Amino acid sequence: MKLQQLYSYTRKAIDDYHMIDEGDHIAVGISGGKDSLAMLYALCGLKRFYPVSFSLTAVTVDLGFENLNLDRITALCAELGVPYHIVKTDIGRIIFEDRKESSPCALCAKMRKGALNQAMKELGCGKVAYAHHKDDVVETMLLSLIFEGRFHSFAPVTYLDRMDMTVIRPLIYVQEADVIGFVNKYDIPVVKSPCPADGHTKREYVHLLLQQLNRENPGVKERMFHAVQDMVPAWKIPAGHAKETV
Repeated sequence: MKLQQLYSYTRKAIDDYHMIDEGDHIAVGISGGKDSLAMLYALCGLKRFYPVSFSLTAVTVDLGFENLNLDRITALCAELGVPYHIVKTDIGRIIFEDRKESSPCALCAKMRKGALNQAMKELGCGKVAYAHHKDDVVETMLLSLIFEGRFHSFAPVTYLDRMDMTVIRPLIYVQEADVIGFVNKYDIPVVKSPCPADGHTKREYVHLLLQQLNRENPGVKERMFHAVQDMVPAWKIPAGHAKETV
């Protein structure tokens, strides 16, 4: 995927769901993985020509694993002209050493979001951008359906009233395969996750299941995505917000 295509998909999502307003200061959640770095590139590019003015601050929650090296991310943010803030935590030690969690993902996600939200407040950010893409939308729906017995997925825009902040997901129209193509084409400095649970989760199980379903039934992933748009109330496009792709 070329950079212009990434801009196109991202802007359409932002326009459809009115994700960005004049003067927004947006925290860009950076894990170091392919998705968050592609989102950083997209938002940095759009910032130059989007019709409303907004600012960005990249934020990484460091879980405390010794083998995480963020030097290349720091250099990338400097190259893109985006302030970069690293939040140091002991979440990894708490999860895997102190508590010895057998199913660590839910608690880790909760603690990670808490650390990120606190950093946002300190940095003066009213919105945070998460790098969930189209495949994540469908995988979350399948996770909910299989393990919770309900048809649900996260929303493109979520207002957190207790924190008085808004979560936006600008990559919701971008397929994971296109993200992979983008980071390979432009040699994006992806940092591998040091988490010992990486690749051994329920989400990874559903990820592989979805790949198999789509191989055996071409187009099923796209049909599932449209089912989420049609059936989950939070996915209804606000009246008057839908626009053509640039």
